[in-house]
Amino acid sequence: MYTHRPVHHRASLWLVAILGTIALSLATVASAHAEEAPAEGSPNDLNCIGHISQGTPELGSEEHQVRYTLYCNGPITGYQLETNIPVTGFEPAPLVTSNTTNQALSDTFTCGGELPGWADNCEGSTKAGWETVTGQFAIGTPLCAEPRVDPLLTVTAIYVEKGVTTQAISGPFDLGRPLHCPTTGYAGGTRLDPATPLPSKGKAGKHKKGKGGKATKKTTQGKAKKK
Repeated sequence: MYTHRPVHHRASLWLVAILGTIALSLATVASAHAEEAPAEGSPNDLNCIGHISQGTPELGSEEHQVRYTLYCNGPITGYQLETNIPVTGFEPAPLVTSNTTNQALSDTFTCGGELPGWADNCEGSTKAGWETVTGQFAIGTPLCAEPRVDPLLTVTAIYVEKGVTTQAISGPFDLGRPLHCPTTGYAGGTRLDPATPLPSKGKAGKHKKGKGGKATKKTTQGKAKKK
């Protein structure tokens, strides 16, 4: 009889133990930002709102900065801003603040993406709903020039349901056209609800009025007919 287990058997036990430790570590990392699924409703039904405006110029850059502000009614673990104007730069670390106290929180996001590109991709977490995320990205055209930038927001959320870590996705949400820009024929329209441009107020098709306020008809010789 063997008084000890064979070497290959002990090695197998060590391998199983190591693999178990790695699996446990991966599960811990995956669920680090996960929240319990809500008792009612679907995690895919998060509602988010926000807007964009003129950003703070960056020293040494001629790019036009666009500031965005957004918040959702539940915690999120990532978001994407998909634009209709090429993105030429982005702020790597947006600020997360409390929507009630306006104080900065420890919650963070890290943003990146292809440049020039069409999206600003950010991953991180908010621990609760209604936390405000404020950041910037850059474009190569003036903020108020037509067609104006109008980003669509999509958010993700990792949650645990019956012990399984799952990812939900919500959106897109339209952040709208930039605030504080001059009104144009597109006023009121967004990418998800576009408006038809208003017709220009030209002078074509109008008749010249006479002294009595009535339009006069002209002959081919340019003289008014006499009855």
